[in-house]
Amino acid sequence: MSIEIRKVATKRELRAFITFPETIYGNNPNWVPAPVFDDMGTLRKDKNPAFEFCEAEYWTAWKDGAMVGRIAGIINRRYIEKWGNKYARFGWIDFIEDFAVAEALVRTVEDWAKSKGMEGVHGPLGFTDLDREGMLVEGFGERATFATIYNHPYYSQYMERLGYAKDIDWVEFLVETPDAIPEKVLRVNEILAKRSGVRVIEWKNKKELLATYADQIFELLDEGYAELYGTTPLSEKQVKAYIGQYLGFVDPRFTKVMVDEQNKLAGFAITVPSLSDALYKCRGRLFPTGWARLLWAPQHPTTLDMLHPDDGPEPERDREWDQVFGDEPRAGDQHRHPGALEELFQAAAQTPPRLHQEALAGKGRRPPARGRPQPISGSRR
Repeated sequence: MSIEIRKVATKRELRAFITFPETIYGNNPNWVPAPVFDDMGTLRKDKNPAFEFCEAEYWTAWKDGAMVGRIAGIINRRYIEKWGNKYARFGWIDFIEDFAVAEALVRTVEDWAKSKGMEGVHGPLGFTDLDREGMLVEGFGERATFATIYNHPYYSQYMERLGYAKDIDWVEFLVETPDAIPEKVLRVNEILAKRSGVRVIEWKNKKELLATYADQIFELLDEGYAELYGTTPLSEKQVKAYIGQYLGFVDPRFTKVMVDEQNKLAGFAITVPSLSDALYKCRGRLFPTGWARLLWAPQHPTTLDMLHPDDGPEPERDREWDQVFGDEPRAGDQHRHPGALEELFQAAAQTPPRLHQEALAGKGRRPPARGRPQPISGSRR
């Protein structure tokens, strides 16, 4: 039977679009769904401030009366202005193990992009670099985090058949935390802190953090990530939205900020208790019991997710500051004795001094790949 592509037009259809992956991964414990309310806020044009400079359409694929795939097409005008590439991007891509379904979805985005005057398509990408993005190419036996994408091995195989190639690797690490930080490390940490003039601020409540450092955190994020693949500067409205999304649930034991001699923010690490197990069990839904699981998980952590470590764009200071900063989340870890720390690094795009943290890894995990931009003129065969 032929495959039918339908454009998402209503809120009910958008919810079905968001929850579709459950039909593929519902019994796979390594899959971690995005919170439904989070995706709704991201994909709705009246909710996401990125639509000030982005446009997007969403499609679902149907076969034999059942939904069998989904895909989003996005055009980020700020990306085009910054990088000079007239590329559309695809994201939120999922499909059953049927090449014809994948082909129908990808060709739909390519045709849409061409109609908008675009010259290429790449992805999986979101509206900004803070959305879920990338395609898993290794580590299928590892559990995802709530900030990363999980997919089956056939996804990348189908994309290669469609003419796409890997453009960049992102690597995620699982770091086993010690029972205690060695005294020698603490002494070196103290010496480097004095030499570099930086110190870690101890804050006690979220209100204090938000009032003093929230805007600075996202300014530093823009600076530090400016040269990473596909990034675009955040607008004021986006910063306000992300402050609520990322800083609304931080814990002073695990999220650290560092200032220089002028008390200006010099670095930060947003680290949160893992929500992977809770999100899998509630399928990303708050009701009827999801809210309770999501409240319980941060109080009983065994794993932490380090989401956004950053110490600015100056590579010459990275090694010293990373040494000073790197021990702080682990020092905080000991209050709850989590067994591991998940650190997400966009490794291929980082400056070499930052990559020294690879040495802390017990094992490497999940290097997801973004698709190399596919020229629209050559994508259809």
